[in-house]
Amino acid sequence: MDWIEELFGIAPDAGSGTLEALILGAVVAVILGAIFAVRTRSTRASEKRRQP
Repeated sequence: MDWIEELFGIAPDAGSGTLEALILGAVVAVILGAIFAVRTRSTRASEKRRQP
């Protein structure tokens, strides 16, 4: 988990990997949020189509 250090040549978290873990967690949270938003939108759209 040292890709920031290798990519930019700096160690903002002193090489502990904390920053990389936080970035990964944020990316996962955004992806999950997008998935749930799309599922909710498609569920609402299908419910509207079922109603007469």
